[in-house]
Amino acid sequence: MNTDINTHDWLHRSQSERPIIIAGPCSAETEQQVMEAAESLRGMGISYFRAGAWKPRTRPNNFEGVGDIALKWLSRARMETGLKVCTEVANGDHVRKALENKIDLIWIGARTAGNPFSVQEIASELKGVDVEVLVKNPISPDIELWIGALERIYNSGITKLGAIHRGFSIYGKTTYRNPPLWDIPIELKRLAPTIPIIVDPSHISGTKRGLARIIQGALELRLDGLMIEVHPFPENALSDSKQQISPAALEKLLGETLIEDNNNKTLEPMPDAKDILDSLRKKIDRADDRLMGALSERMSLVSDIGRLKKKWGLPVIQNSRWKHLLESVVALGKEKDLSIELIEKIYVLIHKESINMQSLIMNKE
Repeated sequence: MNTDINTHDWLHRSQSERPIIIAGPCSAETEQQVMEAAESLRGMGISYFRAGAWKPRTRPNNFEGVGDIALKWLSRARMETGLKVCTEVANGDHVRKALENKIDLIWIGARTAGNPFSVQEIASELKGVDVEVLVKNPISPDIELWIGALERIYNSGITKLGAIHRGFSIYGKTTYRNPPLWDIPIELKRLAPTIPIIVDPSHISGTKRGLARIIQGALELRLDGLMIEVHPFPENALSDSKQQISPAALEKLLGETLIEDNNNKTLEPMPDAKDILDSLRKKIDRADDRLMGALSERMSLVSDIGRLKKKWGLPVIQNSRWKHLLESVVALGKEKDLSIELIEKIYVLIHKESINMQSLIMNKE
């Protein structure tokens, strides 16, 4: 998969710079709330003040934002604090109204980013416009869908374009509201190296307690910024109250994590660090070679079993065998101090591929 997106360096941070910080309430609720939040954030060195005017909600009777009037409040916040302001858009009408109110940056939310029709509508409205645009990853862990949304906006002529990593919705319980699946934004950076990536720890964590760990992960990966939900009175927030923090809590959080980030950048590597790393990486390469050999052998055996199942008229899926296999490999993984979550993920994928292989064998004439 290739992409021709080239966004230059409009939002990237250098090795010596602190990350871009976007902060503010999940939703603009009242003019007083917006102004109080903006005033409290003015002296913290944030780059953009955020607040949602329109809020896509799962259930129809939840707070869905105050709508157009919030854009007036954001304009006032920009004028009185000097902060750039941003909000989420989900259709062409939202774009037009945001531009009329001179909103500095707009972002496309996760629900909208997964719908090519909606993204194209927004892209068409952005033709010939000079505005900053960020695109959140779709809810599903589909990097092609994410890149497709970015390409649609880029093809409309927007070059001040970036991505927001807000985690993904996956089946099963996890410690996160939306697990980060860091390999996906890393792959996005590889495929489109000029795309700045902002991390949204609020939506990834879903709680106040998990923010520091996500921020640290973003800093270690040298991603370009953070979008954090901040409310003057989080416990009274009309949306996402569990993941919003107070301005004082943000100041403390950034102080701790960014100081640690700066300290890490000043550490001098050991003189022989490169040799040690090279040696360990060669061992990993050899381990990967053995792993691929074992996987190849396993899938060959799966094919042999598939042919016997066809010959003897046995079903492809045998749930009792799968249950026994998963229990066995999890127990084996525990003995070797491997993560149960890792083992389960790997074997679910292997089992899925095994079913596909044997199904193809069954359907052959």
